[in-house]
Amino acid sequence: MIEIHYVSADEAVKAIRTGDHIHLGSVASVPHVLIDALVRRARAGEVEDLHFHHFHTEGPAPYSDPEYSGIFFEQGFFVGPNVRANVNAGHADYLPVHLFDTQRLYRNGTIKLGAAMVQVSEPDADGMVSLGTSVECSPAAIETARVRIAVVNPNVPFAYGDLVPVSSFDYLVRDDTPLFTKAYTEPGPTDILIGKNCAELVKDGACLQMGIGSLPNALATQLTGHKDLGIHTEMFADGVLELIRKGIITGKNKRIDTGKIVASFLLGSADVYSFIDRNPNVLMKEIGYVNNPWTISRNPRVTSINSATEVDLTGQVCADSIGERIFSGTGGQLDFVRGAAMSEEGVSIIALASRTAKGAPKIVPTLHPGAGVVTPRADVQWVVTEYGSVNLSGKSLQERAKLLISIAHPDDREALDRAAFNRFGPHWLTVKV
Repeated sequence: MIEIHYVSADEAVKAIRTGDHIHLGSVASVPHVLIDALVRRARAGEVEDLHFHHFHTEGPAPYSDPEYSGIFFEQGFFVGPNVRANVNAGHADYLPVHLFDTQRLYRNGTIKLGAAMVQVSEPDADGMVSLGTSVECSPAAIETARVRIAVVNPNVPFAYGDLVPVSSFDYLVRDDTPLFTKAYTEPGPTDILIGKNCAELVKDGACLQMGIGSLPNALATQLTGHKDLGIHTEMFADGVLELIRKGIITGKNKRIDTGKIVASFLLGSADVYSFIDRNPNVLMKEIGYVNNPWTISRNPRVTSINSATEVDLTGQVCADSIGERIFSGTGGQLDFVRGAAMSEEGVSIIALASRTAKGAPKIVPTLHPGAGVVTPRADVQWVVTEYGSVNLSGKSLQERAKLLISIAHPDDREALDRAAFNRFGPHWLTVKV
């Protein structure tokens, strides 16, 4: 039995110095007990100028709060609802990066980490701990940080994949706060139509990348007639579990990690977290492996499904912002778009509703001023809405415009057609696809 010495959260964070860059374990497994301890140090005037790096985080985010201006500065790799308002108000910031490259920022010293703060499972008999639901780029942070602090939490599942020796940590803190969960999002009618159109592009034996939310859940409901699907994805949630339990996801056709479900982080119900606990069919791996386009491409029939906030008539995809307003992040979209393109019989899909919930078009003549291009038009293959699917690969600008207008909302097509005519001239009228 390995003897472990625990300290309090307040004791552990005393090792953090003014000016440090801090990596936070993310998504469902944010080490809030350590953040709360840092807040206490901040209020006591003991520390300042701390920079925080992380993926999407759940729960309170005082590290982005203007109350701590000059003390905490948020520089996340992804912007979630808990920090979005502060980022767009300038009190916090966003660091654009493909998820695959986050680990490289740590390992090559672009970001010199003073501290890594993560949550881990109980150690096994060999003294190894699991990062559970949130591996992401934490292994790189643990390797490179000056100070490594782990919260040992019995609610963190022991997931196989990239395990870490408990001896890697300088400080261990005990906490039993439950992980954050996210309820299953029921797909609406538009989601179902988009899901059906996406499902038609998924071949038996395909290896899927899909995320969380009503649209991936809608797709999952449309795949019940498929066979021997595989999963290699940065994250998955409850929608995938039913396909696994029905024997639709087997992974038998994967060339690497055959028969295994591979992911890097999760956000879902307690059922999802329980499912990965000591499950030999699940590998939770570092993002540098999972999102590496070359790794992705080694499996055949990789099918990536990603969303967008808008797509212009040439196929440029904005997925991280709404105009100048940062909404989320680059994420792993381009990692998987390119990995799927390199895969044998691979397919990449950008799926979106034709309009926003407020009725604004999402297929537009040009992206809104300040909008970020997450997937360049040269990388885009299939674009899917509730009105159909079109393949832009190998198509010219004018052909792309014709195809995208055909799957735009019917009430938007006349204006889009007029914009295309103004852009391309009279020849536009004769273009056939």
